[in-house]
Amino acid sequence: MTEILKGNVVAASIKEDMTKRIAVLKEKGIVPTLGIIRLGNNAGDVSYEKSIIKACEKMDIQAKVYEKEISIDTSELVSLLEELNSDAEISGILLFRPLPKHIDEEVIRSSISPDKDVDCMHPLNLEKIFEGNMTGFAPCTPKAAMEILIHNNIQLEGSKVAVINRSMVVGKPLVMMLLEKNATVTICHSRTKDLAQITKDADIVVTALGKPKFFGEEFFSSESVVIDVGVGMTEDGKLSGDVDYDNVSEKVSMITPVPGGVGSVTTTILLNQVVQAAEK
Repeated sequence: MTEILKGNVVAASIKEDMTKRIAVLKEKGIVPTLGIIRLGNNAGDVSYEKSIIKACEKMDIQAKVYEKEISIDTSELVSLLEELNSDAEISGILLFRPLPKHIDEEVIRSSISPDKDVDCMHPLNLEKIFEGNMTGFAPCTPKAAMEILIHNNIQLEGSKVAVINRSMVVGKPLVMMLLEKNATVTICHSRTKDLAQITKDADIVVTALGKPKFFGEEFFSSESVVIDVGVGMTEDGKLSGDVDYDNVSEKVSMITPVPGGVGSVTTTILLNQVVQAAEK
């Protein structure tokens, strides 16, 4: 019988701990506050912003939105970041990405204060992860995947893990997190040969391709633990992960659903890092 790894259970556990820490901060007169920077009115960004604000309200975390025209230039965005860096009331900063092509992202990444970088953009925070130091801020999506694995007591030490993504947002930091837990990791991508053989041979498979229903049952064994990070829309307009859930879910050991899996933990990780920033 396949075990469905639901994200809301993991998120609830994290929120329980957060609630206690927020209460301690309030006793000191500190209100965790997230500064959200959104450029333009991209529908996905606006939707995500609303979900974050709603989540903040439930946790007694303040959210302040700084909406700017998509035509803003690099120097203007740097000025805004510097303003929020020096604002004692702002605990953490979230800048929606991807940025417009005319913005120099390298300059922006280095302009956000590492102490308020709750989405792990700054090179210093990424460097910590690649040095095996997991005490700072982490990219929220790979951290969410790790929390699901850890919460469900899934054996990582000595396990073979296939990560299908090599980006700095998901794949590479996730590999570092897994290595820190003594897993044996294979990182895969669009040019990997014999992908199905690699995933079938792995104990744990983490997919983050963004290709709806790409992975059928031929990619897994009956013992596979499947963490589906991918999100996309099928041809009939339905939300789906990378895995063909309907066909795979009854043929593996454990699997995260989409929606209701990694994504439902990601926002909680973000808010947890806002609280962590406030505690500093």
